[in-house]
Amino acid sequence: MASDPQQHTLSSLGKVGKSSGEIGSVEEPLINGGVHGSENYSVVAAILPFLFPALGGLLYGYDIGATSCATISIVSATLSGISWYDLSSVEIGLITSGSLYGALIGSVLAFNVADFLGRRRELLAAALLYFVGALITALAPDFPIMVIGRFVYGIGIGLAMHAAPMYIAETAPSKIRGRLISLKEFFIVLGMVGGYGIGSLLVDTVAGWRYMYGASTPLAVIMGIGMWWLPASPRWLLLRAIQGKGNMQELRETAVGCLYRLRGPAFGDSAPEQVDEILTELAYVGDEKEATLSEMFKGKCLKALTIGAGLVLFQQITGQPSVLYYAGSILQSAGFSAASDATRVSILLGLLKLIMTGVAVLVVDKLGRRPLLLGGVSGMVISLFLLGSYYLFLDDVPVVAVVALLLYVGCYQLSFGPIGWLMISEIFPLRLRGRGLSIAVLVNFGANALVTFAFSPLKALLGAAILFYIFGAIAVASLVFIFFVVPETKGLTLEEIEAKCL
Repeated sequence: MASDPQQHTLSSLGKVGKSSGEIGSVEEPLINGGVHGSENYSVVAAILPFLFPALGGLLYGYDIGATSCATISIVSATLSGISWYDLSSVEIGLITSGSLYGALIGSVLAFNVADFLGRRRELLAAALLYFVGALITALAPDFPIMVIGRFVYGIGIGLAMHAAPMYIAETAPSKIRGRLISLKEFFIVLGMVGGYGIGSLLVDTVAGWRYMYGASTPLAVIMGIGMWWLPASPRWLLLRAIQGKGNMQELRETAVGCLYRLRGPAFGDSAPEQVDEILTELAYVGDEKEATLSEMFKGKCLKALTIGAGLVLFQQITGQPSVLYYAGSILQSAGFSAASDATRVSILLGLLKLIMTGVAVLVVDKLGRRPLLLGGVSGMVISLFLLGSYYLFLDDVPVVAVVALLLYVGCYQLSFGPIGWLMISEIFPLRLRGRGLSIAVLVNFGANALVTFAFSPLKALLGAAILFYIFGAIAVASLVFIFFVVPETKGLTLEEIEAKCL
């Protein structure tokens, strides 16, 4: 319809002196009103297309929680149930971070195969890798086999954390898309709390670490069966149609059928109309051309990559792993008896994270993405400077550290925790969503690995106070980035986001 989509593209940065939340007033004739403006959907029908992909996040969180307890069990001479329990710190590190390095590999794989496989089949592959990885780890006869199992499981994490937000974003009704994708973060935290809880129950059992890892296999099976039953993403089918990767009419009819299944009876007879509107919008914004690698770093593709990768980078380098590392000692200094038990401290913080993520889920589609990011990160800035001050000159007032710790955890879960994943699933144009999101996930896991690796040497070199001040300064920089670069996407369809925000 429009031969030069670039002429109609709006800048998400606006004019000099404006924040990115101020989107211009240029009319977009194809992107306003229409079926999207009055999407009907059945809440019951919307649950399953969210639930089964979200299990990928729950299994990721469970691995974090279970591993923290498994590393205690596996080095015990009396409770490990193995002859190779005398593991070095490097070997323990490989068990702990093996899934993280596997996730990095999974992110690289996703870059090359995501758009070919599609979201549904990528999640099927993730479920299979979760199952195989957990089984290998739980039944490992020696340390090398266990590490292989951890890597395999990690590849599943990389694929799941890449495909799940895409599938949910592309199948969810616009009115509740933010809530559902943020709820995936809730499932990650729920998995962490579940991992801590099951781990604490099994930590005193002989060979308890095997049961901890094996306990995730039933969920992997449920996830696999669920993704086998769910339909493909209609938007992915339509993308293949306009890019000439199949018969247009057949793919259109399949997409109509998928929409009926995803929306339920409340959708009525509007599926063909919405499919045609999506096809028109995809052509209008130029998605009929397949994105090349060089194009990823040009124009609106680069803008989307800057927003997505920038958010997940700041999500990690504002010190979340480091703050949680100090949680036990902070609570202990305040006289909490539970601080002597690392597992109980983890469960306590996990429950706080769960509650605050739940708050974010409830308000994200009412308040919007930017207010939560700006408000939450502002709270993180205050808490990081309070923590730095505590370790520098307020060490006789432990209540300051406890308040700062709780404030940081709560504000992170209101902002970067759920909104980072939400924004990267929304912001990329459809034709480069697979590759763009794989780069963002790679940045996320890479930055996580870097912060985890660099924390101890930086703490030894600079001290905890200076390190927290540095994290606070980075958080201030992230506020500037959010204010001037990150657009508001509340209430917009994915096609409207591409037309109006990039």
